[in-house]
Amino acid sequence: MRVMAVDLGDVRTGIALSDETGFLASPLCVIEERHFKARVKKVCAKARETGAAEVVIGYPKNMDGSIGARAEKAAEFAELARAELAELKIPVILWDERNTTISAANYLNTTNTRGKKRKEVIDKVAAVIILQSYLDK
Repeated sequence: MRVMAVDLGDVRTGIALSDETGFLASPLCVIEERHFKARVKKVCAKARETGAAEVVIGYPKNMDGSIGARAEKAAEFAELARAELAELKIPVILWDERNTTISAANYLNTTNTRGKKRKEVIDKVAAVIILQSYLDK
């Protein structure tokens, strides 16, 4: 069963996909889209295209566990995605992603990934971290 994860951004949204066994997360792509509803449609199209059985949306709670503006935006994104994927009965799950972007940045620091290359991959790396933590649950 393939699981797809989404690291939601205002412009770049990272996508990761698991292997068929649901054991290992790998980076898939970055969707560049500024318009919120168009971004939802593109992410859902990617879920259909890859045959994802579940979609996990990063839910960026504040460090104290409270819900801020970014988490509210993720929840809205998840609701729209649920409606978009309802006919396929693909569940859309919000997953706590506190510190994933920091973890992705730290990983890219250790691999000495800088500049334009870093900007291109950080969202995919964050999506992989979200997905792997979900798969490991």
